[in-house]
Amino acid sequence: MKKILYGIGLFLLIFSPGYANDNKIEFTEFDLENGLHVILHQDNSTPIVAVSILYHVGSKNEDPERTGFAHFFEHLLFEGSENIDRGEYAKLIESSGGALNANTSFDRTFYFEILPANQLELGLYLESERLLHAKIDQTGVDTQREVVKEERRESVDNQPYGTILIETLKRAYKVHPYRWPIIGSMEHLNQASLQEFMDFYKTFYVSQNATLSIAGDIDIEETKRLVDNYFSEIPKGEHDIPRPTEVEPPQTVEIRDIIYDNIQLPAIIQAYHMPAQGTPDYYAMDLLTNLLAGGQSSRFYKEIVDNQQTAIQVGAFPLPMENPGLFLTYGFANMGKNPEDLEAAMDAEIEKVKEELISDREFQKVKNQIENDFILSNSTVAGIAESLANYHVYFGDANLINTEIDRYMKVTREDLMEVAKKYLNKENRVVLYYLPKEQETN
Repeated sequence: MKKILYGIGLFLLIFSPGYANDNKIEFTEFDLENGLHVILHQDNSTPIVAVSILYHVGSKNEDPERTGFAHFFEHLLFEGSENIDRGEYAKLIESSGGALNANTSFDRTFYFEILPANQLELGLYLESERLLHAKIDQTGVDTQREVVKEERRESVDNQPYGTILIETLKRAYKVHPYRWPIIGSMEHLNQASLQEFMDFYKTFYVSQNATLSIAGDIDIEETKRLVDNYFSEIPKGEHDIPRPTEVEPPQTVEIRDIIYDNIQLPAIIQAYHMPAQGTPDYYAMDLLTNLLAGGQSSRFYKEIVDNQQTAIQVGAFPLPMENPGLFLTYGFANMGKNPEDLEAAMDAEIEKVKEELISDREFQKVKNQIENDFILSNSTVAGIAESLANYHVYFGDANLINTEIDRYMKVTREDLMEVAKKYLNKENRVVLYYLPKEQETN
């Protein structure tokens, strides 16, 4: 969640030594008897409050024969509740001068409202209704099926290169539930019964699987009272919460394939297996992302786009996941350029990282980028609320909002070389060529 930074005050904060330590984010956290974890951060600088709730359920928690449920519920749970009419959820927020949204990942589902501070109680009421009285009926299911189908058509099926992640995941994972995409299968959603949707809700949308994170212009003691009023009487869920136990075996042979798509320019995608978020090697890999593709001064861009003009765009990014994820590099070939030459150029830059120690100056630039991103992610109350919830759920330590940057700063130049040697190997990757359909031969 990278925000635009503005104002001389913030500029000075970012570039002053010791920013993270001098501007510690204070918070209070506690558990209700029903298992709901609550985190509160008070910031009275602006009359805004972010109310968020994170459910520890994502696409990896789904039945392989019923994929897409977590994302589907992101939509379904805006249908209303026993006490909120269908379609009124968003209207209540917007008429109060607020905004709302939600998102789903492989590991979690996250809902939030950003409201004027005097509307805090409205946000708590709506989230308590979502947790206790969500409206799950055939009308809502049928409505949201069509919404999700249209979303898939727009973002995947009819989008050039739209299937990249789908095609990558199903080749990179053979065992782990990361092998299917977050949006899931429309066939599975069509086949599912109303009872299956209700069972999913009763299993995962329960207090002991939720983290309520509130940040902004609040009074801590008054907010505790309101949280207790709206959430303490919600009963604890009755079912054990299933977690995937599958462990993806190491990949030992490079996987290559060609996808013919309705595109004009070829693309190369390389997906390397990498460690889970929060591990020491993960932080080194994240820094490596900035070295290779952190803007127009990065190695990929300067060499492959500027110097060679082999590509019009290149990039790299990790998929930060609770279980071991993927490190993706990609390139879109320039007009008339051979995709094999583009792949060779990308490989050459990776080999340089393995063989040559990065200079002190370039390493400092990469660290500065990471520190800037870290500060930006927590520059708004919405960002703080989300970060606090993430750190608690994934690592059991919300205070990482203040200290995780230290883990990045401990990474050395030698660490970058070592993780490149360890993970960025051909036998550990999937390579996909996206080619125009007219190149396909029968």
